[in-house]
Parts: sequence; C-alpha cells; structure tokens
Amino acid sequence: MKRLVILSIIMLSVAYATTTKTIFAGQTTENINDKSILSGKVVETMDSGRYTYVCLEKNNKKTWVAVYKMNVVLGQHMSFKPGIEMVNFESKTLNRKFDKIYFSGGPITIEK
Repeated sequence: MKRLVILSIIMLSVAYATTTKTIFAGQTTENINDKSILSGKVVETMDSGRYTYVCLEKNNKKTWVAVYKMNVVLGQHMSFKPGIEMVNFESKTLNRKFDKIYFSGGPITIEK
C-alpha cells in the first residue's frame, strides 16, 4: 500500500512538473492561449531512425522538436507536448548537431 501511495505521488509530481500552463480557479480552459514554445509553423522536417525532427517557427524564432516518427507537412501549424530540452545534441544518424532541441511525447494539435 505504501508503495502505491509513493508511486502515485511521484506520478502526480512528474505530471505537474511537465505542465506548461497555469489554470486559475474559475478560469475556463477554452480561454487559455497556447504559450508553449513548442508550437508554430513547420518550416523544416526530416526523419531519421525512429524519430521525426521538426523545426517550428513562431514570432521569427525557430525551435527544433524531436518526436517518434510521424507524418509532418511543411507549412502546417503544430503544437507539441512539453518535452525534455537537450543542449548541444548531436544526432549521429543525421550527422548534425542541434544547439537546442526538445524531445516531446508527440503532437497536441494539428491545424491545416
């Protein structure tokens, strides 16, 4: 029983820590704008191994996101779940180094 309680606390802590939005009492979720840096227009994409690398542009700033392999279309607007930030990440399969990249659990929304 103790293990179950401890595991539940850990899971809730992890879930809370990875949330990028704050919701206040009485605030409806429909009125919350996505402030995530992991959203924007797809300006570049490439597949390598099990991953799809997506470059998003928002407010003239580019952000790289890596997700498990999926179909992505240039010009598409996308938002991704919060992820783990990696600095100076080198992809050996792409033979490329990223100054900063986020490894995300996947897309939140896909807009055309």
